[in-house]
Amino acid sequence: MSEAVATITADKVIDARGTACPGPLLEAKKGIGAVKVGQIIEIKSNDKGSRKDISAWAGKVGHEFLGIVEAEGHDRLFVRRKK
Repeated sequence: MSEAVATITADKVIDARGTACPGPLLEAKKGIGAVKVGQIIEIKSNDKGSRKDISAWAGKVGHEFLGIVEAEGHDRLFVRRKK
């Protein structure tokens, strides 16, 4: 984990903890539309599949996956809106 990722302050935080796949991904898709290009969303998820799903989705649709920070009991995933 890069220290830079740990210091990111997201423009929008999406708490998808407690939802199973594909819940966190669907929340990320909704949330990215709520921020401007260049802004960052943070998705909180305790579904391990989110690590792969959200990074793959971001790359596929042209957003920038910034990384993952492991928190207590969940992951914090960061995506920058690119378009």
